[in-house]
Amino acid sequence: MHLSKFNVQVPLPERNEVFLMNTFSDAQLLAPAGLTGLLDRIARGESAFTAQEHETVDTLLDNGFLVQSPEEERAALDLYFRDLREDTGQLRVTVLTTLQCNFACEYCFQGDHGDHNKFAEKMSLETAARVVDWIAGRLDEVRPEKFVLTLFGGEPLLNLPVAYDLAERCQRECERRGVRQIISLITNGLLLTPEVVDRLTPYGLSGVKITLDGDRETHNRMRPLRGRQGTFDRIIENVRRVADKVAVTIGGNFDESSADSYPALLDFLREQDFAGKIAKVNFKPVIKPFDQAAAPKGVIPLTVVGDGGKPLNGTCMTTAGAGALTGSGVCDSCHFADEKMAFLRSETRKRGFPTPDGVHMGPCEIHRRHAHTIGPDGSLYACPGFTGSKTESTGHIEWRAEEWRAAAAARFERLSPRKDECADCSFVPVCGGGCSVAAHTELGDMHRPSCHKGAFESAVFSLAERTATEVAVGAGPQAFG
Repeated sequence: MHLSKFNVQVPLPERNEVFLMNTFSDAQLLAPAGLTGLLDRIARGESAFTAQEHETVDTLLDNGFLVQSPEEERAALDLYFRDLREDTGQLRVTVLTTLQCNFACEYCFQGDHGDHNKFAEKMSLETAARVVDWIAGRLDEVRPEKFVLTLFGGEPLLNLPVAYDLAERCQRECERRGVRQIISLITNGLLLTPEVVDRLTPYGLSGVKITLDGDRETHNRMRPLRGRQGTFDRIIENVRRVADKVAVTIGGNFDESSADSYPALLDFLREQDFAGKIAKVNFKPVIKPFDQAAAPKGVIPLTVVGDGGKPLNGTCMTTAGAGALTGSGVCDSCHFADEKMAFLRSETRKRGFPTPDGVHMGPCEIHRRHAHTIGPDGSLYACPGFTGSKTESTGHIEWRAEEWRAAAAARFERLSPRKDECADCSFVPVCGGGCSVAAHTELGDMHRPSCHKGAFESAVFSLAERTATEVAVGAGPQAFG
C-alpha cells in the first residue's frame, strides 16, 4: 500500500484540520490534522493500525488517496489519458469563419490594425460546404453522441452567411445520424444581436462567450474600434438584449495596468438586470508578443505561433493559454498572474458569479483525437493556437496529400499529456503538461511542459478554504474523523 502521487494537502491550522485532495480521482476530504501523521506512517511502510485507523485507511483507499502500487497507479493514469484521447462520445470542431476583426485591441498584435483586414482570410460559402462534407465524414467515422461546433475567428460574426450556413448544414447532417448538435460562439459582442441568437438557436446554440477587459474606462482603452471609439456600452446593451435567450460567459484579459479595474467591472455586472443570467465569469492574463514580454514586468508573455517567428496571422487569442519567458523560471515569471488570477476568482465568487476553480483546468483538448480546428481556407489544425502558421497544419478538408502537412500531423500525434519533466507532479491529471502553444513558442518544443504549478497550488488552497466553510454550514464534502 502506497500514497498516491497525486495527493495534495492543505493544512487548516485555525481549524486543526487538513484538506486532502487527489487530482486523479477528484476525491476531496476534510479531516483532523492528525491524518497527516497516519499518512507519514503509511509512507514509511508501516501496516499496524488500530481499528479506527483501519476504517480511515479503507476510506483513503476507496477514494484513491492510497494505491496498491505506484506502477499500478501510473498504468491507470496512462489508461485515463489514452481513453481521453480516443473518446468517441463527442466530435468537436472549431471553425474560423474569418480572420478579419472589427476591433483594434491595445494588446492585439494581429487584429484590425493597418491593412490587416484587407488581406485577412475569409471563408467562402463554397469552402463552408466542403467543411460540412468533411464533418459528415467524421460523424460517420466517429459516431459520436454529440457534435460540438464552435464558431470563432477573427470575429466570426463578420461572416454571418458562413456561420449560418455551417450551423444549418451541420444540423441536417447530425439529424440524419441521430447526433445532437451543440453550437458555441466566441465573439467580441459588438455585432451580437437577438436576431443572430434566434437564427442559431434552432441549430443548437448553447452559449456565447464575450470579452470585457475591465471597467468601462479600461475596456474602452484596451478594446476600442479602429477609430478609437469605445465599445463597452454597446457590448453591455447587446448582452442585455440576448441574456434571456442564451447562456452568456464573460471573459476578460488583464495585465498590470488593468487587473485592478476588474472588481469595479464585477460590481457593475452585479448591478445589471441580466446578472443572474451570466453563466460564467473567467479572467486570464493578457497575451503579449515575445518582444514586449519584458515590459511591463507583470504581464505573462505568450508569443503566438507564426511563420518565421512572426505573430499569429489573425486568429483571435482571447482563448489561448499562457507560458513563461524563455530562460526564466516558469513559475517565478508567472507569479504576478497566478496571484491575480486567484484574487480575481475570489472577487468573482464574492459577487455571486460562477467561475472556474482553477484546479480542474485540463487536460487540453489538443490531446483529444476527435477535436479539430479548421481555418478559413479549409486547413486543419490541432488547436486554434496553431492556426497562424500554415506549417503547423495537420491536414486539409480536401485530403490533400502533402508531405509537410503529414509531417506536422506526425508531430502532433506524438504529443502527450505525460511529460518527462513533470515526473510525478501532483497536478499531472488536471494539467496534462499545460498549454502546448506556449511550450512550442516560448520553449521551442511543444513536447515540453508549460508549467503553472503555482497557480494550481493557489487554486487548491482557495478550494480548501471554501470547502471548510461549506462543511461548517453543512453544504460541502463530508469531513471524517
